[in-house]
Amino acid sequence: MNGDFIELVKLLKALQIASSGGEAKLMVEEGYIKLNGQIEYRKRAKVKPGDIVESVEYKVVVEP
Repeated sequence: MNGDFIELVKLLKALQIASSGGEAKLMVEEGYIKLNGQIEYRKRAKVKPGDIVESVEYKVVVEP
C-alpha cells in the first residue's frame, strides 16, 4: 500500500479483479464497484485499512 491508502483502480488491478488499469477504470466509471456499501465512481478513491471493496464476483476487506 502507498502509505495509509491505495487508489481504488490500483487495488482492483493488484488483486486481479480487473485485468488491466483500463478495465479497472471502466468498472468504476460504470458503477460496478462498491466501497463500504456505496457505489464508488471515483477512480482514485483512497482505500484504507478496514474498507470493504465489492464487485459482482468479489468482496475484499482491506487489512493493515
